[in-house]
Amino acid sequence: MAILSKDEAQALLKKVLSYSTADECAVGLDGRTTGNIRYARNSVSTAGASDTVSLSVESRFGKRSGIATCNEFDEATLRRCVQRAEEIARLAPESPEYMPLLGPQTYLNPPSTAATLLTPATRAQAAADSIGLCSAKNLTAAGFLDGGARFTALRNSKGLESYQQSTSTDFSVTVRTADGRGSGYAIADATDPSKLNFKSLTQRAADKAASSVTAKAIEPGKYTVILEPAALMAGDDLSLLGGLVYNMGAREADEGRSFLTKKGGGNRKGEKLFDERVNIYSDPLNAEVPGNAFDGEGLPTKRMSWVEKGVVKNMFYSRFWAQKNNVAPTAFPSSFIMTGGTQSTAELIKSTAKGILVTRLWYIREVDPQTLLYTGLTRDGTFYIENGAIKFPIKNMRFNESPIIMLNNVEAIGRPQRLANCLVPPLKIRDFTFTSLSDAV
Repeated sequence: MAILSKDEAQALLKKVLSYSTADECAVGLDGRTTGNIRYARNSVSTAGASDTVSLSVESRFGKRSGIATCNEFDEATLRRCVQRAEEIARLAPESPEYMPLLGPQTYLNPPSTAATLLTPATRAQAAADSIGLCSAKNLTAAGFLDGGARFTALRNSKGLESYQQSTSTDFSVTVRTADGRGSGYAIADATDPSKLNFKSLTQRAADKAASSVTAKAIEPGKYTVILEPAALMAGDDLSLLGGLVYNMGAREADEGRSFLTKKGGGNRKGEKLFDERVNIYSDPLNAEVPGNAFDGEGLPTKRMSWVEKGVVKNMFYSRFWAQKNNVAPTAFPSSFIMTGGTQSTAELIKSTAKGILVTRLWYIREVDPQTLLYTGLTRDGTFYIENGAIKFPIKNMRFNESPIIMLNNVEAIGRPQRLANCLVPPLKIRDFTFTSLSDAV
């Protein structure tokens, strides 16, 4: 039952709405079917699949609201779920930021995603290929492959009705040398699993692992760096570019809590904050990284320019904050695109007299939200560049850097690649700040 068709989902939501006695009621369905395989030390450790569907009901009496959820869909459970939401709503305090439910909306139609998903056999073969490649080279692999389909459907008592399906496949692999002194990493995702070459990705990680043995220590300081897409978007909690884009909220800026806060009050929309080559936008109709057609309230998404030639063009406005400021609300995008050039990472290396190649950043933490200062560590393959070639591996280092400063120190922008359902180019940045050495591999 995990993936319901539009008609099936809306029929169920319509049925649930018929039980409501509230002033307003909104119901939503979210379902997902996924399969995964995980391996470590060249052996599969876990494999599994899941099918889940959940229903949420939000009931409102005046400015009071309550939410209840369930994952069983017999009539008694559905009625009880609605009843529970209404009980909670009657007990809740009035919301000072109450906004009425949206009425009917018109949505874009993002490109359809993969019709064929990873089977247990193809997941097993991907792991076997990755493990086999590393075993043959006396290397150790640890990886995770996960993929599936999901749907989201909304309906409310004001006439709103929305539905969307999507697919995704995510793969990451870390490869270590037998002595533990060398480490490499590769990560990729796609809507269509046939676009991922798991053996090639493992080979990339294996090459970095073998090349990163006998890393040398260099003095911390400011260096020209080439940040691969994984260094910009892949993080345990935060990422450099994601942390920038998803912190462009107007309310946070207007209330003095953001890097977009203007001295004296207000926000910095319309100001040039970055290098003029920096352009960032979102587009739910992009074929390579299709986005959500609507947000959690049912507000339609559309193509939006966030940064254009270094200028902050738009900011995120919730419906409440938009009404307060007499502007149009902004649906939060599920992905973004940073435009770039045609150079590969290898070509960026060739154009570098002296610098550092960073495969990945991790353990990223926010130091100061008003300057967007982040700290974290390099990991899984960091190399010194001299005269357009990689000369030797170096020990990992801690960085203290703000993506605002980083995007003002752009020397070159490479060809965008898909990562984390976004399109992100490798970046060549001058004066990137490293503060200390790390003995971690």
